[in-house]
Amino acid sequence: MKAYIEPKEVAQMENAAGNLRDRLLIHILFRLGCRIAELLSIAVEDIDFIAGTVTIRHLKSRIKLSCASCGVRLSMAHRFCPGCGGSINEAQAEELKQRRRRVLPIDRETLEMLKEYVQRGGPVVKEGKALIFGINRHRAWQIIRDCADRAGLPKLINTESGRQRNVSPHRLRDAFAVNAVKHNDSGDGLRLLQEHLGHQSITTTMKYRKVAGEELKTWYSKLWEAENGR
Repeated sequence: MKAYIEPKEVAQMENAAGNLRDRLLIHILFRLGCRIAELLSIAVEDIDFIAGTVTIRHLKSRIKLSCASCGVRLSMAHRFCPGCGGSINEAQAEELKQRRRRVLPIDRETLEMLKEYVQRGGPVVKEGKALIFGINRHRAWQIIRDCADRAGLPKLINTESGRQRNVSPHRLRDAFAVNAVKHNDSGDGLRLLQEHLGHQSITTTMKYRKVAGEELKTWYSKLWEAENGR
């Protein structure tokens, strides 16, 4: 059983798509390697058709807990305040939002597909923005799953847990990353991949090097299969 989707299988999914929007959804997830939330937030104004780039805006929320008495920062595990020593009965919760952005290059084929899609009136206007895909995460997940099923793709295996999983939007992001590592697994290549994917830690990016390394095991096994077949 395979751990990731290969480019030829992504092409099979695109061919199984019933319309240009669904084909473009699959195509961009693989070609850009962006998160599904990032993709669904892309508006026409975020695409620079002349420079061949797209601006990805990522909004991440987290909760900050603090002592109601002295204001010292708390973790979920705290039972007593490390500042004033008081018992933690109620903590003040504050939602922190981190806004990050990165500008990614778009290849010529993807750019042409986007141009055609925009010219056909594909974008959906919501809250004053012309979103490329006016659908929610659940619908996007359904599209990817259905196209994978129609293309006859098998389930994938999680290399860490060993569990089977369906083809999903994030698996296309994985496919992009593994394909990038197979082409260039040097230090510079991994650093550029980290920047492209928007990983804060290189450790997260390095996991794709491990997955791509499965190809080496297959190659090595076939050497001895050939030897035994003589």
